[in-house]
Amino acid sequence: MDEIRFIAASGSLGSGVHEPSLREALTHRPHFIAADAGTTDAGPAALGSGVPAYSRVSVRSDLARVLAAGHAAGVPVIIGSAGTAGADAHVDWTLAILREVCAELRLPRTVGVLRCEQSPDYLAGLLAAGRIRPIEPAPAIDEATIRRSRVVGMMGVEPIQHALRAGVDVVLAGRSSDSALYAAIPIAEGFPEALAWMVGKIVECNTMACVTSGPGVLLATMRHDSALITPVGPGLRCTPQSVAAHTLYENADPYLFHESSGVLELQKAAYEAEGEVSVRISGPTFTRSDAYSVKLEGAELAGYSTVLIGGIRDPFILARLDDWLAGVLGHIRKSVKAVLGVGPDGYALAVHAYGRDAVMGAAEPERGAPPREVGIVFEVLAPDQHLATEIAKASRQPFLHFPVPGWSGAISTIAYLHNPPQLERGPVYRFNLHHVALPETELEMFRLEVLHVDGAVAVGSSVG
Repeated sequence: MDEIRFIAASGSLGSGVHEPSLREALTHRPHFIAADAGTTDAGPAALGSGVPAYSRVSVRSDLARVLAAGHAAGVPVIIGSAGTAGADAHVDWTLAILREVCAELRLPRTVGVLRCEQSPDYLAGLLAAGRIRPIEPAPAIDEATIRRSRVVGMMGVEPIQHALRAGVDVVLAGRSSDSALYAAIPIAEGFPEALAWMVGKIVECNTMACVTSGPGVLLATMRHDSALITPVGPGLRCTPQSVAAHTLYENADPYLFHESSGVLELQKAAYEAEGEVSVRISGPTFTRSDAYSVKLEGAELAGYSTVLIGGIRDPFILARLDDWLAGVLGHIRKSVKAVLGVGPDGYALAVHAYGRDAVMGAAEPERGAPPREVGIVFEVLAPDQHLATEIAKASRQPFLHFPVPGWSGAISTIAYLHNPPQLERGPVYRFNLHHVALPETELEMFRLEVLHVDGAVAVGSSVG
């Protein structure tokens, strides 16, 4: 094969697939279509809770368009990081949607389902054997950390290639390297690993590689010495700068990208405009790693949250906001200890002052003149919802009437947005792993099941 063509249909399944652009891209006779469906950008809640970040309706709409396009073109469809976080619950959720779509559109499909949620016993064994290593700045972990967490392993190209060798029409994968969705088939067909990984890195966010992102798809045309990136959609245009910028982002080192099997190196990569909207890329290198590694992502329950939201416009308070907030929090802690009998180790308090430095925090470069108004988000995190809400209720009055120098007599300080002001957020989660596992084989951390979906009927078989 001298040339391979493929379509990036969406940067995140559920955020929209532009059907007219997808149909136009099909006229270029692609060899496969892929779409990423997940990200850690959505935070730890999806992984910790098992609940996807995107709505079911939007994912169903996008999945239907991609599956129909793949069926019309007679080419494989690859979906990675199903359901946002790619754990088993997310894969099963997406699989149920896929079955509905196939039944509605009468699309008989053979689906390779790749699961990557890791057994605590398996991970504990790797940890004991010294086969889990931190990625700086990773938190310390132990077996207890593993057992209270939901952990996924991020797959590279090898499990996807394994599924495709089973003769499937669709690969529905758990947590995946975004680039691997696009690199798997070109590498299997003998195209250079370096170029395949680089193209995957560029197209995985779809039209974000354009000068201005918008509705559309990206078409990649790979040869053995270079690849052409072409946007398909109204008003879309790629330039060497826009493609290079997207290639370099989202990594600790802009030139080195670590994958399970090795490192993509972009120091010698070249970007050249071709035509009015396309960019030709060439020159990357790829160095294979001595040991195959799988990145681990884990999330655990951090506690239960209740928040108060309000606004402060009083110039006396805003001129000394930090001191005033410190006084309020000190008063709250004393009250919680006296009334609820809970010490400061039994919960956590946080204040976000929007309009001052809630986004940048200590890194905010402009903290000179006080703002005219500040929005306060006060959060209580406790081991259970009842305690979090009781502490929030006990905090309402101190925030409302805590004194400030310059005022005499009674004072009202904050305008609450809601009534009652306390809002129960429910369980909240945190990421707690930033590590790699070193398995004995490339496939042992991933499980493949082949399903033959025909209308509303699905029968399954396992493939080791």
